[in-house]
Amino acid sequence: MIFLASTLKAHFEATKQWLRRPEFKSTNIPLLLLLLLYRSIDRSMAEEAKPEENHAIISKERMVIPNSHGENLIGVLHSTGSKKVVILCHGFRSTKEVNILVELIAALTRQGISAFHFDFAGNGESDGVFQYGNYRREAEDLRAVILHLSQTHEISAILGHSKGGNVVLLYASKYRDVQTVINVSGRFYLEGGVESRLGKDFMERIKKDGFIDVKDKTGKVEYRVTEESLMDRLNTDMHAASLSIGKDCRVLTVHGSADTIVRVEDASEFAKLIPNHKLHIIQGANHGYTRHQEELASVVLDFITSN
Repeated sequence: MIFLASTLKAHFEATKQWLRRPEFKSTNIPLLLLLLLYRSIDRSMAEEAKPEENHAIISKERMVIPNSHGENLIGVLHSTGSKKVVILCHGFRSTKEVNILVELIAALTRQGISAFHFDFAGNGESDGVFQYGNYRREAEDLRAVILHLSQTHEISAILGHSKGGNVVLLYASKYRDVQTVINVSGRFYLEGGVESRLGKDFMERIKKDGFIDVKDKTGKVEYRVTEESLMDRLNTDMHAASLSIGKDCRVLTVHGSADTIVRVEDASEFAKLIPNHKLHIIQGANHGYTRHQEELASVVLDFITSN
């Protein structure tokens, strides 16, 4: 009742102001005022009665999925009631809660598409120890998630950001059960970025000591890179993986032109090799799409729904 009274008062005052214009001086003001007020309220009520175009999230379910190594992967299913679900994968030393994935999930669910995001082993809430490489092992984590969700849902697409982009492409190069793959800022040349993190003499140091500790500006160790994990990264061949993706698999690569973490040129290499590929460069976007979330979401949604 209070809301209705305040609404009536607001409409009444606005209409009075409008009727004070010179052209209405000779008009039957009380009658016209009542008519206009009624019309205005009627329109407002009609607007409020319109059904919501966007779909609300029906449920949010935390899930525990074991991988092939007996480690529990922790994920969250955002269900809109649709059995079609998009699986989203985070990047290097990140988690399922990274902002870029959270924003994409919001965009997907608004369109009635269910979404699932999870932490790879050794990251976030999931079991395991963080490793520098683990590209193909993370593709097997994704395999475990897909097999689990496929029991109740249809996997309409897999999407990965940064290292997650590599993971979804590696998955598609080995398995043929998902026909829509989205690589957001994945790295083609995996030797790129190693020297900037580990130093120019990284190979000599790791051969000598067996590991390199990566430290922050205060000298605190952030993570350890073993020789095995380094070689896992350097020996992961994205050229061969790209050529192994089937023609029936639709692949979208999105990259920001202002990305300083992974060069935008890497995106073009995927475009040259993957048979059924679409490339979209977002001008001015950085690696995390900080100021380009809406454009990224629009590109991703267009690709998913165009199938």
